[in-house]
Amino acid sequence: MRNRILSVLSAQWHRTPTTTETDGFQVKRPGDKNVRCTILLLLDYQPLQFKLDARLARLLGIHTQTRPIIIGALWQYIKTHKLQDAHEREYINCDKYLEQIFQCPRMKFAEIPQRLHQLLHPADPIVINHVISVEGPDTKKTACYDIDVEVDDPLKSQMNSFLLSTASQQEIQTLDNKIHETVETINQLKTNREFFLSFAKEPQQFIHKWLISQTRDLKTMTDVVGNPEEERRSDFYYQPWAQEAVCRYFYGKVNQRRAELEQALGIRNT
Repeated sequence: MRNRILSVLSAQWHRTPTTTETDGFQVKRPGDKNVRCTILLLLDYQPLQFKLDARLARLLGIHTQTRPIIIGALWQYIKTHKLQDAHEREYINCDKYLEQIFQCPRMKFAEIPQRLHQLLHPADPIVINHVISVEGPDTKKTACYDIDVEVDDPLKSQMNSFLLSTASQQEIQTLDNKIHETVETINQLKTNREFFLSFAKEPQQFIHKWLISQTRDLKTMTDVVGNPEEERRSDFYYQPWAQEAVCRYFYGKVNQRRAELEQALGIRNT
């Protein structure tokens, strides 16, 4: 009996693909008393949106969204917490929260859409509690409610045109190249700063480590094995070839400085 009464008192309107646009509709029932009614509005989300399981919603910070955005947020969580298996990249190692939600310690990334299916529910309806009044004509008959709905961004088409523009692509490529060069310059300056800062803090230890590094690099480049035991003794550097090498080194440095000075003077004169 109760279900029968409820079915009589309730009214439903379903939108179908063939439904034409309308400004509204009326629901009428005979009566002589004020009636409290509950109005449930189910928004027609395009694309379809889902309400997340409470545990997953708390984890991702999302209440209701489309399936692609939910999967993207879950993947971002996986990357942030480094849950992707280091050796088998197609597997996700669940932390304690994901293990509680998905009921498994490990799963393939390709399985996520299927496992998400049971955690996604229809979006909550908008609930409006209203009193239908049958009192005098002066009684307020209209009630207004604000409902947030998603609409297409009016700038979307302009953004697509901008991205597809050849001139814009060339400008973006030029700016990308400048950014790349700037980053390279910053990295080089950072390396130089660390180099000289290390030298300023511990000059003796720095030069010692630097000479060892340069010697190692030189041997690698020239394929010379050398004799580390001999080279670690001071007598090794008192041989005749060492003095000649030092003279050649300073001679080269003097010529380099002279060329730089002549070039600088030539630029100034012009």
